[in-house]
Amino acid sequence: MMLMDHPTDQIDARRADPPTPCSFTHAAEDYECVRRALAYLTEHWRDQPDVAAVADAVGLTADGLGVLFRRWAGLTPKAFLQAITLDHARKLLRDSASVLDAAYEVGLSGPGRLHDLFVTHEAMSPGEWKTGGAGLTLRWGFHPCPFGSALLMATDRGLSCLAFADAGEEQAALNDMQTRWPNATYVHDEDGTTALARRVFDPSRWRPDQPLRVVLIGTDFEVRVWETLMRVPLGQVTTYSDLAARVCTTKAARAVGAAVGKNPLSFVVPCHRVLGKHGDLTGYHWGLTRKRAMLGWEAGQAGATV
Repeated sequence: MMLMDHPTDQIDARRADPPTPCSFTHAAEDYECVRRALAYLTEHWRDQPDVAAVADAVGLTADGLGVLFRRWAGLTPKAFLQAITLDHARKLLRDSASVLDAAYEVGLSGPGRLHDLFVTHEAMSPGEWKTGGAGLTLRWGFHPCPFGSALLMATDRGLSCLAFADAGEEQAALNDMQTRWPNATYVHDEDGTTALARRVFDPSRWRPDQPLRVVLIGTDFEVRVWETLMRVPLGQVTTYSDLAARVCTTKAARAVGAAVGKNPLSFVVPCHRVLGKHGDLTGYHWGLTRKRAMLGWEAGQAGATV
């Protein structure tokens, strides 16, 4: 689960700071420290070491390691450890391990800590994740918006899906989005999703001090692509190759394109801001006309805030 402001250009202020310029000598020394820290965490993650232990292993203070690690890796040593732990827990649960066994196998003190880890990063409990949403209730409703009819789905933890439909296509859009959590229970509740629709589409409700709770459903790679998309400011665009370079490498443009196409939170995760190499609009799951309308509407919103 992520707490995000809307529009997405406001998210940048809370992201990791970009790398700062430094000499080649210092860069090499810094990289060596980060490399040893990564190696230590990768080797000892089951022990769940604290930052002080990692810093001691590489010959730095805890504060010094935190600053260096964040600058190079874009996250803290603790967040990196949590990512490793969560990845192993997913594999264990996918292979039919119980929540209790998975918790102890990844070095946590009990299922409570694994529960907290999943709720923080997946917006669902380990059990809900393991069963494809079985036991999870999603409220849904269609609402008018500047781009036609919008389908919103939400759990009690936040907005999980946002899709669009033209007249007569509502059922197809609903069926498409229900595949995200095939075993969940779906409840038609337009009254319950009205407030979310207003938060998403009414610029006067875009409040940095009242972040929109969002649930992202996808693989680690897909979520990384979607998080990168949310760094594209309102009123601006990017390309698939540029997006791939930010995520990993320009050679992964095809894989990034596939992840963009699976985005379950259209508009909020702004996949419409991605263009082809030469500025072409290219494909969009909800239609190129709607994509043009979104870009034009956002350009007007961006201009109004200048």
